[in-house]
Amino acid sequence: MTGRERILAALRGEPADRTPVMLHNFLMAARENGLTMARFRRDGRAVAASFIRAVETYSTDGILVDVSTAMLAGALGVPVDLPEDLPARCKGPLIASLEAVPDLQPPDIAGYFEIETALESVRILKAHFGDAVAVRGNADQAPFSLAAMVRGLDAWMMDLVEADPERIRTLLDYCFEATRQFLDLMAEAGADILSNGDSPAGPDLISPAAYRRFAQPWEKACADRAHSLGKPYVLHICGNTGPILADMIATGADGLELDYKTDPRQARAALRGRACLIGNIDPSGVLALGTPAEVEDRTRELLEIFRGEPRFILNAGCAIPAETPAANLRAMLDTRGD
Repeated sequence: MTGRERILAALRGEPADRTPVMLHNFLMAARENGLTMARFRRDGRAVAASFIRAVETYSTDGILVDVSTAMLAGALGVPVDLPEDLPARCKGPLIASLEAVPDLQPPDIAGYFEIETALESVRILKAHFGDAVAVRGNADQAPFSLAAMVRGLDAWMMDLVEADPERIRTLLDYCFEATRQFLDLMAEAGADILSNGDSPAGPDLISPAAYRRFAQPWEKACADRAHSLGKPYVLHICGNTGPILADMIATGADGLELDYKTDPRQARAALRGRACLIGNIDPSGVLALGTPAEVEDRTRELLEIFRGEPRFILNAGCAIPAETPAANLRAMLDTRGD
């Protein structure tokens, strides 16, 4: 089987000839290819070259194309700080209150430089690998997390408690339009899989009831949009997602990229026959800071939990730090075996 075939089989719940691997490694890929994040955000050819090198070095089955943690926010006009060699970050809100949402310009993200970089890299990767390697186009802002950036996280948390729910939904609809445009553009560029992160939507920040009311419906809309484009959809939420696993599955996502804080045994039981688990080794405490032996032990434990389960793709639970030792990544992949 090709890597692409393995990844797509896992998302469909079909057996593969070995455990597929798709790494959330854009930070590490840039570092290993000698790129600053400043260049990585603006040079699609350099992004593609970094991922090609990573695939050739580690023999992975798929590529998670990510260039920034604030891409859609920047495209909407949120003030963004662009450090030379760190991920982008929002500097402040775009609007001071939900009353300002109707005055916002309609989303039009296509010309934003990071969007262009991501699309160019996907086109190059597909031209290079064809159907040999799966390419996943990712934006780390599903509508809920994008709304948090538009309003500012603290203000958004207060809005969820105090504001008129209709005004909240108006902002979420606005943000969905930006996310929808991204999914369409990535599908047009040739991505095999579409995905979003919705990091602040998990129980670490909001209650399961708030998740079901203000995040899950728009995540479902994203999954529905991806499926209408003929693409599998993957959703990522940070933290311990155990209390909302059933709700995440109900979005219709084909795969859930789960943080290391989520119990993999609980995840296997919840996802069996319904969605693919992608993850969930601790990217910092184990991959970046552990020893190869510790990485091997954790990987072996995870593989044993998912033995016989076709809906599983080995990965870290979130973005792999740039400084992760290559020996640790090889320990994880060697433990996976052939």
